[in-house]
Amino acid sequence: MTGLLAIGLLLATSMAIGVYGVRAARSTPDFLVASHRVKPGWNAMAIAGEYVSAASVLGLAGLMLKNGVGTLWYAVGFTAGYVAVAALVAGPMRRSGAYTVPDFADYRLASRTIRKLCAVIVLVIMWLYLVPQFKGAGVVLHLVSGTPYWVGVVLAGLVVSVSIVTGGMRAATYVQGFHYLVKLLFIAVPAIVLIFSAGTGPRAEALHVDLSDWSRPLLDVGDSGHPLLATWSVLLATTLGAVGLPHVIMRFHTSSTARVARRVAVGVIVLLGVFYLFPAVYGLLGRVFTPDLVETGDTDTVTVVLPGAIVPGPWGTLLTAVVAAGAFAAFLSTSSGLLLALAGGLSHDLARTGTPGPGLRRLRLAVAGGALVAVLLSLPAASVDINVLVGWAFAVAASTFCPLLVLGIWWRGLTTAGAAAGLAAGVLASTGAALASVFVPAGPGVVAVLLAQPAAWTVPFAFTVMYAVSRVSRLGTPPPWAERAVLRLHTPLRTD
Repeated sequence: MTGLLAIGLLLATSMAIGVYGVRAARSTPDFLVASHRVKPGWNAMAIAGEYVSAASVLGLAGLMLKNGVGTLWYAVGFTAGYVAVAALVAGPMRRSGAYTVPDFADYRLASRTIRKLCAVIVLVIMWLYLVPQFKGAGVVLHLVSGTPYWVGVVLAGLVVSVSIVTGGMRAATYVQGFHYLVKLLFIAVPAIVLIFSAGTGPRAEALHVDLSDWSRPLLDVGDSGHPLLATWSVLLATTLGAVGLPHVIMRFHTSSTARVARRVAVGVIVLLGVFYLFPAVYGLLGRVFTPDLVETGDTDTVTVVLPGAIVPGPWGTLLTAVVAAGAFAAFLSTSSGLLLALAGGLSHDLARTGTPGPGLRRLRLAVAGGALVAVLLSLPAASVDINVLVGWAFAVAASTFCPLLVLGIWWRGLTTAGAAAGLAAGVLASTGAALASVFVPAGPGVVAVLLAQPAAWTVPFAFTVMYAVSRVSRLGTPPPWAERAVLRLHTPLRTD
């Protein structure tokens, strides 16, 4: 009951804060990018709040409990991704004036076909990313209240879609900034309490648990026997995937200038570095106090289950409620950004007509429709590891939009044919490998890694195809608009 009350209070507060942004959502720029007027500090907190998802709050600790210390390479990649974002795309993307990744593709290549292909890829990435958020909401609500799994899924979808439909990006920004603070405090404070409550006995016991394989510094996917390859592939997916995540790219257009966008990216790196200190605590203590979760397959619940296992009685119940509220904040804030990017893909890019903008009504319908599809996909996903789905989303982003943005910004020779070929190769290779890892038992070995974590080969493949086809198709002469387009991306504006 305490956990349900904490989640209810969080939901009510989030809705109240979201309503504050309703008055500003009167146009497409207001709805999608808050008219470029979000303050840097608040924007950094909002991006961090949006980025710290179910994969970070539940999935990372759960994977660490199951697979060992090497799982922390996910946290390294998630944080390092913003170093790449700040260095390669934040400033130029803000100067481009594009609201979405398909917007940028249209600006850079002047091709409606590429725009629509990008919009389809946006949908693939966003739904892969949304499903684990709603899945996490269903799991946590079931743990703290006993309600069926589907109730949490539907409730999360309803709350997030209503908030975004009414307030757009400005409402999402206020809510996500608030949620970052909630997540940091509600995950960090219980973690510190649990460390001291565990006592010296369990700490000593942890040293005698069989940690020979569990404590290895590399990540071995499915006991493939190739941990170095698996770790490298995860780092490629998480680092370069952040460069290509549509909701991350959209966020930098809420900044007033390119310089401010880069400052925001640096601020996000600091905020993420602080947060990722704590999921490791839950994974390590879970190895000692809740190892049975590995046997039952419920490792994603370790963050919520652990407080009750270490601290019995009312205080344990209170800590569980606090952690549950922090986890729910992760689902809500990440889902908000994902739904905004999804709505942009559906109404602003995929269904774009000759009119200057999609209109608020169509954007809001796209939010509702996107949320409904995500809820329906989440209902049968209760047994799927959260980080598996998020890892696929990052792999697809790293294999598609990362090559498009990097080459489109830094190489004037990118052509429409090259971009189309590279995007198609990347999305087919990454999604095909992910699906094959589910339906084709590969067993231990290199193939198992290359299917379950395909970024090690799909990212170089997409870059190579995009570059090679561009070289052949342009026949030594770049498109006439390419030089002007690239020059604008790198020329500081007066406001910079």
